[in-house]
Amino acid sequence: MKKVYVKDAIGMVLCHDITKIVPGEFKGRAFKKGHIIREEDIDELLSIGKEHIYVWEAKEGMLHENDAAERIKNLVCGEGIKFGEIKEGKINFIAERNGLLKINKEKLLDINDLGEIIIATIHNNTPVKEGELLGGTRVIPLVIDEKKIIEAENLINEKIIEVKEIKGKKVHMITTGSEVFHGRIKDAFGPAVKRKIEYYGCELVNQAIVDDKKEDIIREIHKALDAGAEFIVCTGGMSVDPDDITPTAIKECGAELVTYGAPVLPGAMFLLAYYGDIPIVGLPGCVMYSKRTIFDIVLPRILADEKLKRRDISELGHGGQCLDCKVCTFPHCSFGKGV
Repeated sequence: MKKVYVKDAIGMVLCHDITKIVPGEFKGRAFKKGHIIREEDIDELLSIGKEHIYVWEAKEGMLHENDAAERIKNLVCGEGIKFGEIKEGKINFIAERNGLLKINKEKLLDINDLGEIIIATIHNNTPVKEGELLGGTRVIPLVIDEKKIIEAENLINEKIIEVKEIKGKKVHMITTGSEVFHGRIKDAFGPAVKRKIEYYGCELVNQAIVDDKKEDIIREIHKALDAGAEFIVCTGGMSVDPDDITPTAIKECGAELVTYGAPVLPGAMFLLAYYGDIPIVGLPGCVMYSKRTIFDIVLPRILADEKLKRRDISELGHGGQCLDCKVCTFPHCSFGKGV
């Protein structure tokens, strides 16, 4: 770059955005890269502390910050992401659709650890809406040695940031409990679960209410499978009391158990199993009355066709305590964000 006194720069072309800051009022671009300096710009440039400007002098092997940012975003961003205009050397990543944000955290760390390149994101496994800001990238210097970008390109062999599609599924619910089965109390699970699954476009095809009998629960699970269930939700009977046999029924229906128990509060007595590729969950009583629980954390991941393993559930312990805030901001809070 060539440094030029601003009063001598009339007719010259800016090689980078110039930022203006008015504390408490404004922070943004005052002059855009490529702007041709005019006489009437001089006072404005001086007022924001720019006695000199920089004119781009192309040099082989060096990249302007905008060109570097373009290469980085093309390197790391996959499906479901669109981009904002390059502004002050930065490109924003924006959700192109509703879905689940997935980030390869190890590769993200590797790139940020190279130096001179930064990528900032919101948390992995956050359900996002179309148009939501996901993160952004830029390089630190105004011009960067191309070797640094090539080093990053050699480090990454797949996209490390994407928005996976959340797919609405046909859900069958099996509600257990003699008190509900015999009509002594009204079922409170159904409305709570229905509200949460419909938020993601699922259809509650059927809700069967059965007594606390293992054979009846197993029979209803198989009826749901035969009817084409894509997701089975079992509610009630999930504690360790001897007469709570829902976990046993799920284990003995032929499904592969992933976990019974999760390091999440509320939601410790959560169960996850798979019958082939069909997820089966056992939901603890907290889902009826708590605003946010383990179900809110795992539901979008299940609907994005992620086949969760025990390790995925165990990792939720860090960030697994809901603070039950008076004003709930989930999913933009610490709950479930240990990974």
